[in-house]
Amino acid sequence: MAVGHFVLIHTICHGAWIWHKLKPVLEAAGHKVTALDLAASGIDPRQIEEIGSFDEYSEPLLTFMESLPKGEKVILVGESCGGLNIAIAADKYREKIAAAVFHNSLMPDTDHSPSYVVDKLMEVFPDWRDTTYFTFTNNGEEITGLKLGFTLLRENLYTKCPPEEYELAKMLTRKGSLFQNVLAKRPFFTKEANYKPHKIYKVEGGDHKLQLTKTNEIAQILQEVADTYA
Repeated sequence: MAVGHFVLIHTICHGAWIWHKLKPVLEAAGHKVTALDLAASGIDPRQIEEIGSFDEYSEPLLTFMESLPKGEKVILVGESCGGLNIAIAADKYREKIAAAVFHNSLMPDTDHSPSYVVDKLMEVFPDWRDTTYFTFTNNGEEITGLKLGFTLLRENLYTKCPPEEYELAKMLTRKGSLFQNVLAKRPFFTKEANYKPHKIYKVEGGDHKLQLTKTNEIAQILQEVADTYA
């Protein structure tokens, strides 16, 4: 079995902690695993009001990619809205990417604005239950922020997770933003990025947080990715 270096990227309002079950499973199989806190996420000291765009929000990932030695390649894994973060990184550092895995996540294309997948998400999932919203201004842009509601977490995201995972999410989720209006003004992803999926996996019986409810199945899929691309 091939061994790879996986870089795990969380969704908005979450942190590297969301990978706490999957990370040791991958490491036990011999893989190197890096789970990052994005800006204003997890234990990153910044507040979301200090962040002005999805690119700024992705800064810890981009800094990590920049630091990789020449010739080293990683497998990016982005969950939920983290698909946008890994797309931004893959677009900028294509030569350092062995593969990108969109784990139950938004997957942008090169034919539409980067905000297109967020726009479509809001069309198909407009009711975020008890999520609270606020606005802040950064770089002259009025940006919508949000704090995920506990009902949304329990009934839409952590539906099949054990109670302790839901309690962890209640304690550790922070304010975040989709930066929708800023993404709408961002340049399109480059055609060379080629975001058409090479393979699609269907994992049954879990919930939105498959890394928590179907940990071994996700680890097996990632092993297959490593066997193919690492």
